[in-house]
Amino acid sequence: MDSGLAPRGAPRNDEPLEPRPVPRFHTAMFRTFRGGQTGGWRVTSLSPVTGESLPFVPALSVTDSEAVSLPLVPSRNAWRLVGVASSLRYTERAEKQQLVAVQAGLGRLEATSAALIPIRKSQAWWELTQEERRKIFEDKSHHIASSLRFLPAIARQLYHCRDLGGPFDFLTWFEFAPANASLFEELVAMLRRTEEWTYVEREVDVRVVKEVLSA
Repeated sequence: MDSGLAPRGAPRNDEPLEPRPVPRFHTAMFRTFRGGQTGGWRVTSLSPVTGESLPFVPALSVTDSEAVSLPLVPSRNAWRLVGVASSLRYTERAEKQQLVAVQAGLGRLEATSAALIPIRKSQAWWELTQEERRKIFEDKSHHIASSLRFLPAIARQLYHCRDLGGPFDFLTWFEFAPANASLFEELVAMLRRTEEWTYVEREVDVRVVKEVLSA
């Protein structure tokens, strides 16, 4: 028999469950990379580096929004990857000041080439402590120190997506002028030789160029 009593905040047996609202924010928080038939960037190549690839698509759209619909349902001929730009995890204050002093922002007019590189790291990486990951990230791999010489030619933003239920842990977005394409190749080759990258179990390399509308 129902006594009519229930814990505070719990639904009664005769009350329908209300759907959870999609979280919204005052400023755009989510960045969505949607591979499909249309978009502001034309895909020039899509190749797996480690593990399974993504379906090839001719175009990529990049949008920012306050909310996102979950789960991210996969498709045979399209895909959607969503991430959140978060605070720097393994960067000390002096390193952050160095980065801020020289790094360029996204959206420069001359940066008509770009790369989307989603990666997933192994369980062994996530079982390490924060201090152990920091030691690999910078003390051994010199991720920040070695990358400084590629700035400001290469603009970069890291988006976190491990907790959003997608197939990757991070989405890395790079923008650069076509004249700096060889410099970008040097950067990614250097990163892939580091100890940190031995923990990457899936990586896809998507190269794109900005579509320019003729007058």
